[in-house]
Amino acid sequence: MKTHFCSIILAAALSASTLSCFAQQQPEPKTGLSAMVPDKGELDKRMRWFDNARFGMFIHWGVYSPLGCSWNGKRYNGYGEHIQRMARIPVEVYKKEVAGRFNPEEFDAEEWIRIAKETGMGYFIITSKHHDGFAMYDSKVSDYNIVKATPFGRDPMKELREACRKAGIKFGFYYSHAFDWGEKDGVGNDWDYDNPGGDKLLGGRNWWETRKEFLPVARKYVDEKAIPQIRELIANYDPDIMWYDTPHKLPVEECIRIVKTTREASPGIIINGRAISGFDRYDYYNTSDCPYEFSNYGDIYWEGIPTTNNSYAYNENDNEYKPASFFIKLLVKAAARNGNILMNIGPMGNGKFSSPDKTILKGIADWWKVNGESSIRGTKATPLAVQSWGETTRKGNKLYLHVFDWPEDGKLCVGGLLTDVKRACLLSNPQNNLKCVRSGKDLWVDVPLNCPDTVNTVIALECTSEIKADPRRRISATQPVDYLRTFDARLEGNARYGGEEVEAQCVQNMTQKGDAVVWSVRLDKPMTYKVGIAYVAPAPKYKDELVEGDAGKEVRKASMGAAGVYSITLGGKKLTKKVSNGANVTETVGTVTLPAGEYDIRIEPESVTAVELFRPRYISLKPLKN
Repeated sequence: MKTHFCSIILAAALSASTLSCFAQQQPEPKTGLSAMVPDKGELDKRMRWFDNARFGMFIHWGVYSPLGCSWNGKRYNGYGEHIQRMARIPVEVYKKEVAGRFNPEEFDAEEWIRIAKETGMGYFIITSKHHDGFAMYDSKVSDYNIVKATPFGRDPMKELREACRKAGIKFGFYYSHAFDWGEKDGVGNDWDYDNPGGDKLLGGRNWWETRKEFLPVARKYVDEKAIPQIRELIANYDPDIMWYDTPHKLPVEECIRIVKTTREASPGIIINGRAISGFDRYDYYNTSDCPYEFSNYGDIYWEGIPTTNNSYAYNENDNEYKPASFFIKLLVKAAARNGNILMNIGPMGNGKFSSPDKTILKGIADWWKVNGESSIRGTKATPLAVQSWGETTRKGNKLYLHVFDWPEDGKLCVGGLLTDVKRACLLSNPQNNLKCVRSGKDLWVDVPLNCPDTVNTVIALECTSEIKADPRRRISATQPVDYLRTFDARLEGNARYGGEEVEAQCVQNMTQKGDAVVWSVRLDKPMTYKVGIAYVAPAPKYKDELVEGDAGKEVRKASMGAAGVYSITLGGKKLTKKVSNGANVTETVGTVTLPAGEYDIRIEPESVTAVELFRPRYISLKPLKN
């Protein structure tokens, strides 16, 4: 809960003992980060529209966009918006040859917002100033802006704000508050000014511990550019969200000042979770960049931020575009966990969306037209466990089944649904009812043999009352392979979920017995399964270390990496195996016949001979004929 500071005027007649008693009864005022925790009632009120929207468009667009992540004939990998840093382009050259030539004559704000609305987006966030320090709006604080420093001479932020108002879409700004390569007082430019916060020193982190002389300089930047521009953006454009980034580039106290300024300027504005380093859940939590999967975030507001390829701004060298199906499924996975997707597009330098981006957006729009408003917008997580065929969302007493893997026999089992159903239908064919049959804790739905939508067919179930469910996951005997993701498990001991990006979607910190990954499951009848596992296990790196108290003797001790023996326990039976090192290990652990009943499946260490055991991604259960 947020603590409100107040002044208390005490009469002079109060005795010291009265003061002492009063002090004992009052909680100490919170300071620093603890004072920044939002009041729950205020938070819920301002987050109401955000929690309903579920889907938004993120835009990274700036004077860097025409470069397409290339400079002087050299192609760069990575984020297109980082080209100035990667190519170490001097500020004066960047001003003249990059900003000075920016003229996106084909930019059409209404076209962008029309596409966003057709795709199902309920909010829109765009870069007002990225790390290059260039303002993409008509700033009175700095002449380094699109109106004064480019031949384009227009304010696209104003045009987009008006287009969003017309379309009924919420509007927000990305603003790089802690990082500015264009200013001699800004953090991060270590090629022109040798400023801290760049690549040369500790990856830009904790520079204030070794470069204390720069602290007043950085504070001057915050006072004279960051805070005035934030006030300017809020006063002139009335955004619904301020989306900050890279807070580790500034000391915490400076980021706190920026957040306080934002809240004072607009009490109802939403502030994302990248405003203050070490405090990633301000109004809501942001996932890692480029997420592929999501874990359980508990009772918080959160947002995934995928992008169509591997860059946020336009990168003509990056053709690794994901299909529309990827984003449809990711959107469903987010909604099924009470989260949002802020999907990024990097428009080209001419102001148009690229052909691959338009194809992706059209694919999502086609799916959304049939399914989105009902099964995504305004939905919540269900009490059901994850289903082997896909995900579930709910809206009141309506349950939506998002079927990624269509049953070949025309029988779909909704495992653990305890509430009765009075009607079921495909959202793509709502006139025809589907037959439902109850079997114990499960509901079976008769579905067409031919899958209506190979990406995600949505079935609506109208329940007779509040949706209730058995919390255990039903293990399928008919699914070709049942995958149990570690992100869907509960964790014990010191085990922790990794990040959402593809290389980090695993459980980390399994260092000793008691650190475990656990699924609570249910099996209707005995079944034999081939058990597999996927994990990450970097090879241990050793160093010679003198053991204290044993002079003259050296031992090889792992300084990092994974090694040891793991076990998987299922239905009272244990399978063990030695860890194999690799970046993406997939292996068979053994075969086991499981009894009918309810029990836990556990992954845990038997022995750990490096810094950690390994980082599991999932286990697989493939039914075998008994």
